[in-house]
Amino acid sequence: MADPIKTITLKDGTKRYRFVVDIGRDPVTGKRQQKTYTFDKKGEAGKERDRIRHQSNEGTYVKPSEETLSEYLDGYLKGATRGKEESTKSNYQHAFRCVRERLGHRKVQSLTKRDIEELVDFMLASGRKRGGKAGTPLKARSVQLMLGRLTAALEMAVLEGKLVRNVAKLVDPPPSDQEEREPWSREEVHIFLKVAQDDRLHAAWRLSLYGLRRAEVLGLRWEDIDLKAKTLTVAQTRVLVDYQVIVKGPKSDNSKRKLPLDDELVAALTALRKKQSKESEDAGDAYRAELDALGWYDGGEYVVIDEVGTPVHPEWYSDEFGRILRPAGLRRITLHDSRHTTLTLMEHAGVPISVISKWAGHYDPSFTYKKYVHASDEDLAQGAETLAQVYKIDKAV
Repeated sequence: MADPIKTITLKDGTKRYRFVVDIGRDPVTGKRQQKTYTFDKKGEAGKERDRIRHQSNEGTYVKPSEETLSEYLDGYLKGATRGKEESTKSNYQHAFRCVRERLGHRKVQSLTKRDIEELVDFMLASGRKRGGKAGTPLKARSVQLMLGRLTAALEMAVLEGKLVRNVAKLVDPPPSDQEEREPWSREEVHIFLKVAQDDRLHAAWRLSLYGLRRAEVLGLRWEDIDLKAKTLTVAQTRVLVDYQVIVKGPKSDNSKRKLPLDDELVAALTALRKKQSKESEDAGDAYRAELDALGWYDGGEYVVIDEVGTPVHPEWYSDEFGRILRPAGLRRITLHDSRHTTLTLMEHAGVPISVISKWAGHYDPSFTYKKYVHASDEDLAQGAETLAQVYKIDKAV
């Protein structure tokens, strides 16, 4: 039998050792493909040929590829985000931003554990580009999200036969740096509402303290509110995707819900409706004149609008919430923390967690309890009082 390893003599007399192996057929043309390997020593060539033949027989051989990581991620994302909402697609792309910038040019088969470790270190040291000062550290949560997405992508590459192993699985995610949220107390909510009662968007702030998400408040139209029946229906949302406002359905099927309104909120919404009617009369032709320029607007009278009938921008709404806090002298929380406040106060008042979860539009009460309901120092004090009663010894005995 002829020796499969051929000896090649160069012009200077140097010898090289070469062999050729089949690497399957081209998936497009169906033609047979071969790969040539050349080594300085015959022994090295023999070992590599035996390895390739063994892996081919085992079905674990991965043929060499020039595909870069960015090229692979382009194809991966087409399948991973198919049928998903634009906001989800944007989140996937954002999770891979640092990956593409730092490693996108590299051949996907050349990636090592050290490459991923260095990427994690970079993100934790100076990976921020937006949402704060550029060049500052990203939070551990952002790095965890990146590592999770990258691990899933490279695992798919392994299943496709493009990688031998998934090096991202070897990298430990950074420990969570998420601080325990401390929502407002009932007294702090009362202070806020007292300050906000003279604000033009008083009703909107009450809606945000009614457990609604920002996107749900801003997506509300007057047709979604029945002031006589005292109900509101979460039927659509207005969200930011890559800094563009889009209108879409609620976050999930559970988020599509009808909530009863209390008398205070009905009064606030009624007053807002009357005020908007007066503003429309005062503005005349200028009222709602800018709607055509919004791009996303598709009709309906929104509840949260400015003085000339234009729906407010989500970021403006969050900033305005912070502005209201300053004269109130309250401990600063984010707009989303108001949702945490609502659900926590409901739980403290004895509302069953199953009801709170349905109110919030969640799919699972355990998620509501874990993510949104928080214990305070007062709760701990109550626990101490309860134990004192349980363990109290009757001295008369």
